Amino acid sequence: MLFYNLENVMAMDVPRGKEVARKRLIKRIVLIAVAVIAIGGTTVALARLKPAAPSVDMSGLWPGTVKRGPMERQVRGQGALKPQEIHWIAAAQDCRVMQIVRRAGLDPVKANDVIMVLSDPDLELEAEKAEWQVKQEEANLANLKVKLESDKLDQKATFAELESQYTQAKLTADRDKELTRLNLQSDLTSKLSVDQANQYQNRVALQKQRLGIQDAAIKAQIDAQEVVVQTSQAAYDLKRKQVDQLTVRAGIDGQLQEVDVEVGQRVTAGTILAKVADPRKLKAVLQIAETQMKDVRIGLDATIDTRNGLIPGRIIRIDPSAQNGTVGVDVALLGTLPQGARPELTVDGTIEIERLADVVYVDRPVSGEPDTTIGLFKLDPDGKGATRVNVKLGRTSVNTIEVLDGLKVGDRVILSDMSQYDQYPRIRLNG
Repeated sequence: MLFYNLENVMAMDVPRGKEVARKRLIKRIVLIAVAVIAIGGTTVALARLKPAAPSVDMSGLWPGTVKRGPMERQVRGQGALKPQEIHWIAAAQDCRVMQIVRRAGLDPVKANDVIMVLSDPDLELEAEKAEWQVKQEEANLANLKVKLESDKLDQKATFAELESQYTQAKLTADRDKELTRLNLQSDLTSKLSVDQANQYQNRVALQKQRLGIQDAAIKAQIDAQEVVVQTSQAAYDLKRKQVDQLTVRAGIDGQLQEVDVEVGQRVTAGTILAKVADPRKLKAVLQIAETQMKDVRIGLDATIDTRNGLIPGRIIRIDPSAQNGTVGVDVALLGTLPQGARPELTVDGTIEIERLADVVYVDRPVSGEPDTTIGLFKLDPDGKGATRVNVKLGRTSVNTIEVLDGLKVGDRVILSDMSQYDQYPRIRLNG
């Protein structure tokens, strides 16, 4: 009986053990599934969490307050004082530098001061030949005048002799005609005397006519020879001028700024030897960033800071193209130059664009460019934090910029470079 009951118990435990194992397996699977879901949810939640706001030291930041009122638009640039008139001295012909008398410096020079001495033996020889040619042509002219005057005297002597012969022939003819009338001489002799007198009369008339045109002939020959003399003189003057140019002079009263050659150097015609400028007539040449040139135009007022005084000015010229990202702007100086103003002196210039009567503006942030939208950190009222906001900017000046949208009057923003915090919507401020 006992054995029978034991068998029945064992038969009942077998299915019960399998059920317990199956439940345990299901429980494990459920626990694993819950764990997986929990881990995934935690990961997603962590991924969706925003980064913690970084802490920034306020003492190292540059804050600004949004204001409303008049704003003066300006453009600023650096440059230098330049002479309005520059006298470039160039070599007139191929030559060699023999001596440099003066070097560039601040000492003033006069127009006739010698800067350097050049040499060209061939040119000097040609000048001497030209001088002798002039002397020869002048001697030929003098000789021609003497010869023509002598010929004229010979003609006058011939005329006087013919007149005398004509007078004698006429008297003889008159005598013979009277003798013929008195039948004291043949008619043929009388006719011969009259004919001879007529011949002398014609010769006298011809000689008188020749003397009349001889003055014009003499003048024409002398004029022709004088042209030859003048041509030779012009050639000599040119050579003499070229020789004189070998002694290089300043040309104007001013300041010798450059001497671009050295002793012994061979230079060709047109080579720049030196530069002289008048330091009393200066202008400012400013280099303005190409991005700021949109509103700059001729006629605008400007102020030039020489670091020893301010000079009012006005724009008179703008370079047609930019170089290295800047555009050259010439400013005429309208005021008295301060002490120490000189060519090539470094200056700062401020150009007045316009005066805006009533606008919302703020000090110009580091990344503030006109007509752009940028992100700025707006300070909380308590000053303990700042939130990034998008700000639409408008017209700009040197130190201020117009605010079109995103801020209101009284808002305080951080103007410093905050690009390292671009990924954070907020920052915490310390100090």
